[in-house]
Amino acid sequence: MKTFFSHISRVTETLEKTIVFSSILLMMANSTANAIGRYAFGKSLFFSEELNQFLIIAITFIGFAYAVRKGRNIRMTALYDSLGYRAKKTIATTIAITTGLLMFYLSYKASIYVMEVRDLNRLSPALQFPVYLVYIIIPIGLAMAGLQYIIAFFMNLTHKEIYLSHDTLDI
Repeated sequence: MKTFFSHISRVTETLEKTIVFSSILLMMANSTANAIGRYAFGKSLFFSEELNQFLIIAITFIGFAYAVRKGRNIRMTALYDSLGYRAKKTIATTIAITTGLLMFYLSYKASIYVMEVRDLNRLSPALQFPVYLVYIIIPIGLAMAGLQYIIAFFMNLTHKEIYLSHDTLDI
């Protein structure tokens, strides 16, 4: 089972890194080109702000999934840190399954919203790009985060150590 989770984890990590890295680079290039155009030529790129908003959505939701993978998501540990091993293991396992299920539920609800936006044929103002194609990253990112929580849940069920994610142990 560990190799199955390892394979899923490697594939999704590569996807997450590629999307976040590419989005940040594209945002940097877009902002730089817009600044050069504005100050050197007196003309801004008409789509620059809109494109950066789209990229922020990708960075936020796929970056969230990546943070969960690395165990870098926000955790309130004041009480948790004072507990013994058995209580910590129970809490970590419970948090992983409930948060994973919540992420899948939110992904489902976001998917419904994306389909509603698609049915409205809403286009972005500057690029005239179908908005639902941008918003689809939200349910994908939530589902990827949910997958990481479910993997952590199964890792906690099948191993002695306390796992925050597939690769991250609670030390």
